[in-house]
Amino acid sequence: MFNRFKKGLAKTRNGILGKIGGIFGKKIDEELLEQLEESLINADVGPVPAAEIIETLRNNKKDDPAEILKEEICRRVNLDIAPQNGNSTRPYVILFVGVNGTGKTTSIGKLAWKFNQQKKSVILAAGDTFRAAASEQLGLWADKTGAQLIQSGEGADPASVAFDAIKAGVAKNADYVLIDTAGRLQTRVNLMEELKKIHRVAGKAMAGAPHEVWLVLDASIGQNSFSQVELFNQATNLTGLVLAKLDGTSKGGAVIAISEKYKVPVRYVGLGEAVDDIEEFSPEQFATALVEQ
Repeated sequence: MFNRFKKGLAKTRNGILGKIGGIFGKKIDEELLEQLEESLINADVGPVPAAEIIETLRNNKKDDPAEILKEEICRRVNLDIAPQNGNSTRPYVILFVGVNGTGKTTSIGKLAWKFNQQKKSVILAAGDTFRAAASEQLGLWADKTGAQLIQSGEGADPASVAFDAIKAGVAKNADYVLIDTAGRLQTRVNLMEELKKIHRVAGKAMAGAPHEVWLVLDASIGQNSFSQVELFNQATNLTGLVLAKLDGTSKGGAVIAISEKYKVPVRYVGLGEAVDDIEEFSPEQFATALVEQ
């Protein structure tokens, strides 16, 4: 798994360390610190976290700078969270939200495949009833992963699809119900109200549902995702983030800024286009992959 992280974070790592060729064994001086701070900001770590990391390095010049950098990155993304489905609730309901084009449906399909590999039963809810192509795409993932697909006609109430999927999950004692929703701009009040309705209806289908609400972000937009996190969190109380397309961007440092600002943990990261190119987020491996050449 570490090799996947390292390969997937290559562009961000090169953006941070490219100018200084890594920092293992290097002497900490002001020139190095200035170059590193600039690189951290360019990787969308954010000016405040970058300045704090640099100040820590400046105050620990006798220590290994690479180890200090790893520790500082890990500390900022290592949020205290309960393990996914730690109490073995069945079905465990996860509601996926996000704007258009982030890779939400693909991420859901990859997670269905991963859970299937773990011998878990999965039900997929095609809650994006505005686009027929969305249901078709999710249907292809259902065929590929052996998951059951719950869908309705185009224009149907997405909350009713979520309700039916959860009820099917209860009846079949499924391990997971993964609910797709239509991509929506976080600034469209009526669409955000619809998400709140889906959330409420899920709770009527099963007490405590949804157990998680995960926002899928396109990692390539870096800190431009801040408003998405803020407004979706206000609407649905996010419990996690899925970072899609992390392998294709040099802006992966935004993970640090988002984690520190909003305290919403990253759950999974997309590290490629293959069906298995999605990994559970590891703060330690993330930090090590960013620092090691």
